Amino acid sequence: MPTGSLPRSVVVIGAGPAGFSAAAELRRRGYQGAIQLLDPAGMPYDRPPLSKDYLTGELAFPALAEPGWYGSNAVEVIAGTAVKVDPDNGSVTLAGGGELRADVLLLATGGVARTLPFTGSDLLHTLRSRSDADLLRSRLGPDKQLVIIGAGLIGAEVASSAASLGTAVVLIDPVPVPLVPAVGPELAAYLHSLHETAGVRTLTGLPIDVVRANGALSVLMEDGSALPADTVLAAVGMVPDTTLAAAAGLGVDDGVLVDAAGRTSHPRVFAAGDAVRRSSNGGLQRRTEHWDAAVRSGQAAAAGILGEEPPEDAVPWFWTDRYGMHAEAVGNMSASGTTVERGSPGPGYMVFRQKPDGTLAGAAGINAGNSLRAARRLITLGKPVDAADLSNPDADLRRLLRARPSKTD
Repeated sequence: MPTGSLPRSVVVIGAGPAGFSAAAELRRRGYQGAIQLLDPAGMPYDRPPLSKDYLTGELAFPALAEPGWYGSNAVEVIAGTAVKVDPDNGSVTLAGGGELRADVLLLATGGVARTLPFTGSDLLHTLRSRSDADLLRSRLGPDKQLVIIGAGLIGAEVASSAASLGTAVVLIDPVPVPLVPAVGPELAAYLHSLHETAGVRTLTGLPIDVVRANGALSVLMEDGSALPADTVLAAVGMVPDTTLAAAAGLGVDDGVLVDAAGRTSHPRVFAAGDAVRRSSNGGLQRRTEHWDAAVRSGQAAAAGILGEEPPEDAVPWFWTDRYGMHAEAVGNMSASGTTVERGSPGPGYMVFRQKPDGTLAGAAGINAGNSLRAARRLITLGKPVDAADLSNPDADLRRLLRARPSKTD
């Protein structure tokens, strides 16, 4: 590819939210070259429903776009697995033979499920793909016993979905209340209490192994107890899939190293999604593993591929669903400052993290989408807000956006 010219072709390796959003953003920005989207599963699909309505069977296929979108946007979807990339000549070697070539390669390889150091780790199920969800769903229902190791976002969502199908669920975590750094202790405690209300047993402890005896599974605990199970799910996070990047000689350090526009250490290769780690001000940021961050990193990489400025960084946002409750969090709920509560635990309940200067660092809530969108905007603008207004359910945060000047005014 001549220096300074637009690439004639792009191969995106990985068709999750990051890879798909990169392809969509290239077209939205007017790119006319060839785009190939490579993934072992073929047609791109969304990941969040895998622990929720896809797992319960309410959703037939978690598509990222209507099937006709790909033809209309001239995006070729290829079912295949990349086993090697050569940045110098832009080649992608496929499992079983075959090769793709492009002016630019975009790695959106995501991550793989973190494994536990158990002798019986091969007896554990994980949930990272549609096929994982299909297998897990087949093992849920009345008269089934599921033990979940890890009560974070995925573990808690699977517990909710499994319980709705009549499964007896035990949820284990080494901390008594998960998600405190993400949503604050008040909201985290409420969310965790929903398990018991729904009949899910929660245990604070550390599993040390899983064994099979007489056709049944047992989860062995550090305190000497054992939990019977038909199925054991490990929901203990992921590790970034940097295999292709490392073998190609790209910069890797607990993720593929990129700048704000998704550029790697090779000018022909970009990267996006859960597997990337951004460099900033001479240091390395922590990886972000949420859907919104993956989509935005794909969009940033698309801008970088075209030699354009990426969108400005957005205030972090994520959501989780369990037992009919939709929880969201924006910003940083672990920042220094004070906590302000609005309402009581249940729908409409919100918790704010307010900095000493009166501006918001973060906000979280239950079924409070409009207010959280306003809170996210307040964080972006750096607008100070009175604690009395934050705690008052009748104070519309959207009005506060218009009523108060930003701290930079």
